[in-house]
Amino acid sequence: METKGETENCLGWAARDPSGILSPYKFNRREPRSDDISIKITHCGVCYADVHWTRNNFNNSMYPLVPGHEIVGIVTKVGSDVTKFKVGDHVGVGTYVDSCRDCDYCNDYREIYCEKSRVGTFNYIDKDGTITKGGYSTSIVVHERYCHKIPDNYPLEKAAPLLCAGITVYTPMMKHKMNQAGKSLGVIGLGGLGHMAVKFGKAFGLKVTVISTSESKKEEAINLLGADKFILSKDKDQMTSAEKSLDFIIDTASGDHAFDPYLSLLKIDGIMVLVGFPSEIKINPFVINFGSRCLAGSVTGGTKNTQEMIEFCAENKIYPEVEIIDMEYINEAIERLIKSDIKYRFVIDIENSLK
Repeated sequence: METKGETENCLGWAARDPSGILSPYKFNRREPRSDDISIKITHCGVCYADVHWTRNNFNNSMYPLVPGHEIVGIVTKVGSDVTKFKVGDHVGVGTYVDSCRDCDYCNDYREIYCEKSRVGTFNYIDKDGTITKGGYSTSIVVHERYCHKIPDNYPLEKAAPLLCAGITVYTPMMKHKMNQAGKSLGVIGLGGLGHMAVKFGKAFGLKVTVISTSESKKEEAINLLGADKFILSKDKDQMTSAEKSLDFIIDTASGDHAFDPYLSLLKIDGIMVLVGFPSEIKINPFVINFGSRCLAGSVTGGTKNTQEMIEFCAENKIYPEVEIIDMEYINEAIERLIKSDIKYRFVIDIENSLK
């Protein structure tokens, strides 16, 4: 969404090379087309995806790279054909900003799986040939379909993490019917995604168990987030005693880990959904077959699900746990994120610190 050869109208922070170090960078946002809205960004969440792409971990980074896909702000302009938004509305933008709008998945509002031309919020080639720039910036212009209304009474700084961390766990929970009160949910990992899975689980009336490699997570899991139980996964006795006790598991861990011990925690017909990205998956088929268990995968979600999730959070007063930072602190924040030194999501105060 950068336009070359025109006056630079947007200030952001960009990485220039695989060091991932971010610094100020000016570029141009296009003028809103007839179906676009222009957004003054107030806050942007910091996702581990920002680490991956600023550091070229997938060997496809295009520099200068402006990351950020948990974007919230206020509408400043609307195109002539826009029907969903007006100037002054609070809005959010998530992990993609365009798609073909014609394939089966787009027609089903599952645009994240668009077969032809899904365009990510940053580091993607847009339909006009420019490279998309993300939310570590003062403004963004997006087609109205890929923007989400945020209720006026929902704090914008709390809304930002919903656009990736929140929807990434909400989508599979709804798809696999993990909203049945009284059922049991296990959550592997207690970071940005895991803590939202716990919050959704409790809102759905589930009995929630946090499963972690760190004993230090127990107090916050139970006393801060309201989990019902805690399992230290390194303790074989605790894992053995919990076998066949869970209906569902959301696995948010991206580091390499064994799968059989976690799958064994599922009841017969239990479902485990992987939303992290370990380098490989190894499973003993006996664990799956003789337990009639299912291992599924998921990424973020479509526009319909995302709006539904935002409204659910507002109605049920579900708020991510965030640490607000200034833009100038972002390089330190990235280092802390890599070390898992955050409870549970950094959110950049763009409005007050990027000028």
